[in-house]
Amino acid sequence: MTEETHVLDRPPEGAAPDWTISQNWQAYTAEEHATWDTLFARQAKLLPGRASKAYLNGLDALRLSDGGIPNFEELSERLMKLTGWQVVAVPGLVPDDVFFDHMANRRFVAGNFIRRPDQLDYIQEPDVFHDVFGHVPMLADPVFADYLEAYGRGGNRALDLGALKQLGRLYWYTVEFGLIEEDGNLRIYGSGIVSSFAESIFALEDPSPNRIRFDMKRVMRTEYRIDDFQQNYFVIPSFDELLRQTVETDFAPLYAEILAQPDIPIAAILPDDRVLTRGTQEYAASKA
Repeated sequence: MTEETHVLDRPPEGAAPDWTISQNWQAYTAEEHATWDTLFARQAKLLPGRASKAYLNGLDALRLSDGGIPNFEELSERLMKLTGWQVVAVPGLVPDDVFFDHMANRRFVAGNFIRRPDQLDYIQEPDVFHDVFGHVPMLADPVFADYLEAYGRGGNRALDLGALKQLGRLYWYTVEFGLIEEDGNLRIYGSGIVSSFAESIFALEDPSPNRIRFDMKRVMRTEYRIDDFQQNYFVIPSFDELLRQTVETDFAPLYAEILAQPDIPIAAILPDDRVLTRGTQEYAASKA
């Protein structure tokens, strides 16, 4: 089921107008199921004591340990009973407005392809392991499920206001690479971390990155890179607080303020940051 590229500018033949396609679960090969099982086994061993309670609870509730690439229909049935979300297959990265509309209607879009065995540690485009193992367990948490729906509802407004880049940074530093404080310890919940063996360790244990208390305005001004470990991680105190800030914020004046200000470099620390861990930046220096 692997293709050369999964970045598309129009629905491929056979796709619905909303870009959804059949998962075609029966077409997965034994090798592809084995790739999922290999990825799952090493992350499942690594994440206890590192991942948030919400993520680990979702992993169990959705029975993702059953073996093989999950069938989206069966997965959606379990998820619908918990939070009203479902998982729908798409051929790859979809346009922003399509992505936001699905999310606003509690449909999580997931690629139906899986990386090759020689890509276990890194793949540039999100595959079914990143999308399902990384994202879907968090959708079993009612508060985080509400947060993602609210994010989707705000997406097209951001497009209209010319602030897609700023809103995308909020997604990046929460949904993809967020940390949370639980019982006095830092835990990971972002999908880009929980689905990555190396970054699951780096995000919590390496001395290089900064770990900074979450501030929405600050996050939406902060640049990021997609091809390496993060050098700033933002830490939320709770999912309730993340949801509260999202639903209570009037984003139009916030966008206007942010768009008039310069972007913040990736690894910068500002004078008013609440820094939990000031990083050494040794990793970034080694890559320079």
